[in-house]
Amino acid sequence: MKLRVAIAVESRSEAEALRQVVEEDPGREVAWQAPAAEAVARCAARTPDILLLGLAAPDVDGVEATRRIMTASPTTILIVTNPSSTDAGRVFDAMGSGARDVVEAPRRGPNGELVGAAPLRAKLSLLARLASPGPESAKPRGTSGAEPLAIAPLVAVGASTGGPGAVSQLLSALPPDLAAAVVIVQHVDDTFAAGLAAWLEGQAGRPVRLAVTGDRPREGDVLLAGTSAHLVVSENGSLAYTPEPRESPYRPSIDAFLSSAARNWATPGVAVLLTGMGRDGAEGLLRCRTAGWHTIAQDEKTSVLYGMPRAAREIGAATAILPLPEIAPAVAQRVREERARRGAGRNR
Repeated sequence: MKLRVAIAVESRSEAEALRQVVEEDPGREVAWQAPAAEAVARCAARTPDILLLGLAAPDVDGVEATRRIMTASPTTILIVTNPSSTDAGRVFDAMGSGARDVVEAPRRGPNGELVGAAPLRAKLSLLARLASPGPESAKPRGTSGAEPLAIAPLVAVGASTGGPGAVSQLLSALPPDLAAAVVIVQHVDDTFAAGLAAWLEGQAGRPVRLAVTGDRPREGDVLLAGTSAHLVVSENGSLAYTPEPRESPYRPSIDAFLSSAARNWATPGVAVLLTGMGRDGAEGLLRCRTAGWHTIAQDEKTSVLYGMPRAAREIGAATAILPLPEIAPAVAQRVREERARRGAGRNR
């Protein structure tokens, strides 16, 4: 069965470029093509497997269209945009409302050739794999070695579809003086990672920056995975990027990060798995729980897509399953308990 891809953008030339990319693979077909303003009604009448949605529309913009589609006829939405001319905040508002990812639109060159189509091809291939997942391994290689040097309590957060909004709510609700480091892995194209960090900072009112290789997260840090390579905790407790596991369809992989944190962080922390499609993060959350971490999965009612948290619940990876508004207080409480435990241990 072919993957049915719908196209809803305002520009006719952009729509034709998107159609060309979709149809170049015999395993895909264009389900329908319409202006972005018609996306909600078209999805309700004939829901595609994937919707390529533009943000600009005369009546209902892409953010509102995403909200309505995900409420009435949920599907995988890939926002198609031009970062040089679009407000990045609207991109992440759409992702927070349920859009799966964002990609730069291909365009026609001076001689009519298609330019910049590679990112869209890669996204469509990835989403096709996620629609029909096979056996996968998201377990980073390597074993623990020297004693880790990191000492700050770690709050590890993983999110996918609907994640920007959920992450911003979580960060906004955490105490400003939280005595822990927060590291976030959100499925997002690396082209938009810096924009997401800036958007989260504006939404949450606290500094957020991209993690770089060699970082040793300290109390008060909020770090975001910044590339499509996998962010991991190395054996000495610092952060690093790695292409492994190459076979993982999720980039960056939440499983890879949580598994490495469970193995290499100095002391058990708090791991949180938020809304998202698929199963990424479930196995990593289980590894954290086995290593003594407090693990939290978002509940179904408050998740935009209850895929990853559901997978975690099914394998018993979550210590607690909580609605989004209750996660920040639970994280803060656990960090305080860990601090008290460490203090008691030093005073013996």
